[in-house]
Amino acid sequence: MTEEVKLKLFKKIISENDIAKELRKRKKDHFTVSIPKKNVAEIEEYTENGWLLDKEFINKQRFKKEKSHDILFEDKVWSLFASLGFKFMNLNRKLEIPYDKHNPNLTQQIDVLAKDEESIILLECKSTKEKNKNGDFKKELEAYKSKMHGIRTSLRQIFPDEKLKFQFILATENYSISHNDMERLKGINGIHFDDEAISYYYEMLKQIGLATRYQLLGGIFYGQEIPEMNNEIPAIKGKMGGHTYYSFSIEPEKLLKIGYVLHRNKANLNMMPTYQRIIKRNRLKSVHKFVDDKKGYFPNSIIISIDSGNKNDLEFKKANTQSDSSISKIGLLYLPKKYRSAFIIDGQHRLYGYANSIYKTSNSIPVVAFLNLNRTEQVKLFMQINENQKAVSKNLRNTLNADLLWTSDNYTEQLTALRSRIAIFLGESRNSALYDKISIGEDNKIITQQAFENALKKCNFLGKVSKNRIERLGSFYNGDLDECYNRLSELLRFTFNYFKNCVPNLWDDPNSIIVINKGIYAIIKIQSDIIDHLLHKEIISKTHKPKVIFDESKTYLDSLIIFFQDMDEETEKNLRKAYGTAGDTKYWRTLQQVIQDDHPEFSPSGLEEYRKKEEKEYNTKTFEYVREIETFFKEDFKEKLINEFGGGWLKKGVPPSTLKKAHDLAFEKNMQIEDEDNEVENWDCLTIIAYRSIALKNWRPIFEKEYSRLEEGKKSGNKEDKTKWMVHLEKIRNKTVHDYYVSEEEFSFVENIYDWLIKNRN
Repeated sequence: MTEEVKLKLFKKIISENDIAKELRKRKKDHFTVSIPKKNVAEIEEYTENGWLLDKEFINKQRFKKEKSHDILFEDKVWSLFASLGFKFMNLNRKLEIPYDKHNPNLTQQIDVLAKDEESIILLECKSTKEKNKNGDFKKELEAYKSKMHGIRTSLRQIFPDEKLKFQFILATENYSISHNDMERLKGINGIHFDDEAISYYYEMLKQIGLATRYQLLGGIFYGQEIPEMNNEIPAIKGKMGGHTYYSFSIEPEKLLKIGYVLHRNKANLNMMPTYQRIIKRNRLKSVHKFVDDKKGYFPNSIIISIDSGNKNDLEFKKANTQSDSSISKIGLLYLPKKYRSAFIIDGQHRLYGYANSIYKTSNSIPVVAFLNLNRTEQVKLFMQINENQKAVSKNLRNTLNADLLWTSDNYTEQLTALRSRIAIFLGESRNSALYDKISIGEDNKIITQQAFENALKKCNFLGKVSKNRIERLGSFYNGDLDECYNRLSELLRFTFNYFKNCVPNLWDDPNSIIVINKGIYAIIKIQSDIIDHLLHKEIISKTHKPKVIFDESKTYLDSLIIFFQDMDEETEKNLRKAYGTAGDTKYWRTLQQVIQDDHPEFSPSGLEEYRKKEEKEYNTKTFEYVREIETFFKEDFKEKLINEFGGGWLKKGVPPSTLKKAHDLAFEKNMQIEDEDNEVENWDCLTIIAYRSIALKNWRPIFEKEYSRLEEGKKSGNKEDKTKWMVHLEKIRNKTVHDYYVSEEEFSFVENIYDWLIKNRN
């Protein structure tokens, strides 16, 4: 590379002072430009290209233009690395690096370049507005494969006196990455950062400042050496629980360099299992204040696991003098001089509280370091430590079970892990309609992991197990956890994606009646019912592929799609207001009934019994409402007729035919009553239809104002129309008397009449 080419490249790379200035621009969501007012042609050119006047000065005008989504994302990525303290960054998008030593004109444009004392990071940024779009980066990644060696050679010539590590990162926003593209990335030693990872590091940056850089470098350069680190520490070597451990004191800054926190977060999906809670800002501030302002200290040890990699990474040299009475040994411990070689199991807040402290190099903190604990053992230790300290949240516990119990010999625990892992997959996969909607780990979302797992536990997908045996195989579980996980995850992904595609407005509505705990619970349960039905009819077999099984279920799911599309406010209200276990069951049974209406052959176990029980419950409450309404009629009609007609109210106000029917009914009842004190009067024997006839006879002067009620949707009608509700009420009343089943719709009608006549008037 010629000096001229080097100089040209240097002009496109800025250092600390200029980075701060550029960072202020990059953080804005728009571009700005100031133009002298006299440059009329230039102003016209900018306005024609979409620039808007932002502010007017004496001699200049300032214009602004919103950044496109791809530039916004690129600037967000650039700003992250600049904020993390990288010393050199590219000035703009026009950084082009030669990759052919024979032809310096062949160059590769770089979106983001970040360099510190030890490394150079190159980032290709891709963004789309469409959520969870399937990405295809074959062309870009294969191009980089042929150019990467030349790019690195050129950068080494620009910085000839430094031994630099290189890392290529594909940074994406709203894209899902295919397996083939991930393999192409591995082929060029590249890694993938999605927008979850970018957001994670931004959140860390807000919490712990520049110390986030250690976490970032640990992730990027896992296993690579940290130059010039003094790794010699006095230590005691011992055994605990069958594990080797070292006890020592160390300056916080050293541990920050090699330490890594396994946060349970989407950014760390490739490092499963992960277990730590995200660092809390307030807790971190209190630690920092305690250390710096009050000169406080923590006598309890930070617990870590050292990943020694190979036997040469960690060395312990015993001292010449040892205590003969102790099984522990004292000596010098040489820690691995590598990024992410120490996993922080307990004490992350204490450690990172020192990150910006004036005492990070002069204080020492006690550490108990286990050697090469595998991830599952780390999770167990984390859970044990936190059992009697700050409680691990229920969601985090459920998430950890996916890793902690997977290899258990206990069948019950195995299925607990399986349910958890399926929930995690659907909540964290960008190809899933439930992406970012299930609470995983410390993330709080619309759907709780517990509700999701409860549905899987209560349906027939997984059969039934006890601690020591499989009692009944399920429609998907045959004893093989991995096979069941792969097949059932796919079936449920197809199912939920189908709902999202068919009712997108309902699915994405923040107040969705579907994407709530009981809605997701019901869909999982109903799909299990459908699969059982298809198996019973021998339409499918348990060996069919998930896509084939799903395709056969669609005809039944379509009934639910139509149900959700046509759902009225009253139905939605009834589904929403049912809470707890009863609410889950009501939602699920409602979906069963919807399918059965369209497919009479669909008859899941327990539906008929549930329907009868529900209707019987409606009977009781409906009967109570009707009796109160009849009592109200008896008192209110009498009062109104007396006020209108005085002493002759009965003959003047009641139609003769109605009065005769009441007289005959009273006569029949009194003939069967022996005690005269218990005999009834004519007025006691009026039916709801009789009250309607009285209302119609005296409509305009007495009853029109308070007894008019039209069917929903009607704006006007005569007195017959306005009192039809009394006819319907009489029919329902007769059902309750003769022990016929009252439907939910009929119950709702009576409840509304009760509220209108009695409840809302009191």
